[in-house]
Amino acid sequence: MAKRVYQDWKGSNNFILGGRLIFGPDGRTLLVTFSLIVVPVIIFCIFVARHLRHQFSSHNAGYAILVVAIVFTIYVLVLLLLTSARDPGIIPRNSHPPEEDIRYDSSLSVEIGGRQTPTLQFPRTKDVIVNGIPVKVKYCDTCMLYRPPRCSHCSICNNCVERFDHHCPWVGQCIGLRNYRYFFMFVSSSTLLCIYVFAISAFYIKVLMDDDQGTVWKAMKKSPASIILMAYCFISLWFVGGLTGFHLYLMGTNQTTYENFRYRSDNRVNVHDRGCFGNFFEVFCTEIKPSKNNFRAFVREEVQRPSLPVMRATDIEDRSMDRRAKVEDDLDIGEDLLKISQRRNIEELEEDIRSRGSSGPPHNTSEVDSYIGIGSDFRAPTIRSEARHSSWDRRSGSWDTGTEVPSIPTVTEHRGNIAQN
Repeated sequence: MAKRVYQDWKGSNNFILGGRLIFGPDGRTLLVTFSLIVVPVIIFCIFVARHLRHQFSSHNAGYAILVVAIVFTIYVLVLLLLTSARDPGIIPRNSHPPEEDIRYDSSLSVEIGGRQTPTLQFPRTKDVIVNGIPVKVKYCDTCMLYRPPRCSHCSICNNCVERFDHHCPWVGQCIGLRNYRYFFMFVSSSTLLCIYVFAISAFYIKVLMDDDQGTVWKAMKKSPASIILMAYCFISLWFVGGLTGFHLYLMGTNQTTYENFRYRSDNRVNVHDRGCFGNFFEVFCTEIKPSKNNFRAFVREEVQRPSLPVMRATDIEDRSMDRRAKVEDDLDIGEDLLKISQRRNIEELEEDIRSRGSSGPPHNTSEVDSYIGIGSDFRAPTIRSEARHSSWDRRSGSWDTGTEVPSIPTVTEHRGNIAQN
């Protein structure tokens, strides 16, 4: 059966639900992130929010604390799923290098079969125009394409990702063009959730101090879960809160994490900057481009395009050897025909001498033998020379070997001349 795209995927991604969800190779860390969010919220709901249901003037107003915590947690988990389980902007690989950019470098030639063959070269960079300013883009050897501006190859997922920001191990996915918005909303929402849990836990400690008219230590002993949640949220705020502030700066200047860390010291002009308002509008208010990959589609077998025949040195040598063997075979056949024709001429000559022996003048046997020897020696080079100088037919690609031999009357005429002498 034909395979689907996700089954024949060249990257390091993991797919579930028949290619509907895509994760990075470290997608299992998503379970750790999930537990770091859900477990504290469960502790909060059981040991803190449940005791605050009746602490307000309206008898059932305290339920809002529990409902808000649950709804906010579900919202954060949905953003986490949208960040880690969708295509971040992967550019499909090419099955062959771009032919329009192929160049042959004769200076770097390789000797093949005794001949110098130019090597195939690809320019490593290419200039494109972005907002009227030329920008260099690099060629990716793995994906066999020139990366678009702001695109980079992720070494973990083994894919080229548009507007590559970074690979986040906590979500198990690359952060790129199609999930950056959800990533920022996930980080900022997690920050707000930490602040919410920290604030309600501190409020519960205050409620315990007011009810028992005791000190902070007594309240902490009565609800140790509140203290644990406050410490956990305080530590988490240093991470998710700091990450939120950093990405607010990146969005305001229209940078990516990759660009900020790599080109910070180069003092390059940011050709993508549209102003603070325009940069935030680009992130939050523009339509997310559809994926360039249909992971559930069937793999199409690429039709092999006809290529021009390339004559190699070994092919030329083989063809020349074939021609040489053909010529030698033709010469051998010519020599065989020569021998047969000589034998036939001599036999006919002897018969002719016997038939005329009674009427004609007598001839010496030695003279006849010498004559036969002279004739054979004289004719052999002539016939051999004609066989050796056969012409090469360029149209048919073969030798034309002459098979005709001198007729018997010619030999008889020579015999008559000898007899008269």
